[in-house]
Amino acid sequence: MKDILVALNSAAKNHNARLMKITKAENLTISEWKLLNHVIDGHSTQETLSAVTKLDISTLSRQLKRLVVKEMLSKTAVGKDKRQLIYSVTEKGTKSSQNVEQKVEDLQNQVFSHWTNEEKNLLKILINRLEQSLDRI
Repeated sequence: MKDILVALNSAAKNHNARLMKITKAENLTISEWKLLNHVIDGHSTQETLSAVTKLDISTLSRQLKRLVVKEMLSKTAVGKDKRQLIYSVTEKGTKSSQNVEQKVEDLQNQVFSHWTNEEKNLLKILINRLEQSLDRI
């Protein structure tokens, strides 16, 4: 049997590979999908997006630009000098995000199809406890 942290890392890599395949089918990266969801949630400026994503402005700008090029987001210049940009999700972006969300939910249902609610809740508790322990170090 694998060590706890080794097994957890292996599961995370496996999950990440599956998530990458799901997002790629929608012409997105995992980072772009997460960013798209933040815009859907109402974070529409680089400042607010930078705060919620913890990304620096240059990285964030590149990701936003790619989403605009992919026609998942649109941008509008506002302000007196038209230098501030407001981002909004396009219909294509909304549809892509919904498709990814559905496939991720399907994956989660497949993974936990033979787990009881009690087992899933116990796993949540233990993983949260592990995360808190790691944060304390």
